[in-house]
Amino acid sequence: MTQNPKSQARSAARLGAVQALYQQQMEGTKLAKLLDEFHQHRLGRVIEDEEYAEADVDFFDDIVSGVEARRGEIDEKLTARLAEGWTLARLDKTMLQILRAGAYELIARPDVPKASAISEYVDVAKAFFDDREAKFVNGILDAVAREAGR
Repeated sequence: MTQNPKSQARSAARLGAVQALYQQQMEGTKLAKLLDEFHQHRLGRVIEDEEYAEADVDFFDDIVSGVEARRGEIDEKLTARLAEGWTLARLDKTMLQILRAGAYELIARPDVPKASAISEYVDVAKAFFDDREAKFVNGILDAVAREAGR
């Protein structure tokens, strides 16, 4: 089953957002520069012979900007869901960005169905990790969604 173009563009935006948030954490890139760099050079481009799907740029911008604007709130919600003794700092940095982006969508984007958002970020996790980590993403985001009344 192939995704419709809008759904595929949103999937590409989510993956791009996770990559952008990772870059921002690692390099401290300012938001405006980060968004511009991804608009100009990453989203929908061919990089190392791999063509990136055309992304929903507005959706990408909203996720990246929203995570930055609400990072404290998002991190509190995520920290509350971690096992005792675990902190966000102990998580793999890519995993942390997947959780932040997913949590942002669940608390700030009521237009996105809960199941779609969770499923999409589980798929992003599978691009980087094994099934165990994908299940972790599913569990954490489901708990965040329930707390958000979704």
